[in-house]
Amino acid sequence: MHDELVIDAVVRNLPKVMAFIEGYLKQTDCGAKARMQICVAVEEIFVNIATYAYKGRSGSVEMRIEFTQDPAVMITFADYGAPFDPLEEKDPDVTLPASERRIGGLGIYMAKKSMDCMEYDYRDGKNILTLKKKL
Repeated sequence: MHDELVIDAVVRNLPKVMAFIEGYLKQTDCGAKARMQICVAVEEIFVNIATYAYKGRSGSVEMRIEFTQDPAVMITFADYGAPFDPLEEKDPDVTLPASERRIGGLGIYMAKKSMDCMEYDYRDGKNILTLKKKL
């Protein structure tokens, strides 16, 4: 079972993205905690793509969500924005007070911590980020 969504990479489309994800998750045996973790990760990744990937030009995000036999939920984001591997980003030092932390990176960190697996690939001019959450 899988579903796909192609949507303009603009922050105002976040409610549509979240409705897409939540609608799919309601059809699975995804518990409340896993659903919340998936939603947080999806929100952070989509907002990052919408904010930074296309650097002032328009573009889209291709999303695919599927239920695997593990059982797990796998979500793939693909965009034609600037190449960017979020897994290479240094994690913020969350032990520091907020006023002393560098700006940025917290959303990616939250996504990494809430998912069981994240993989990045750049091929055919596309950033491809896959998130996996075991159920």
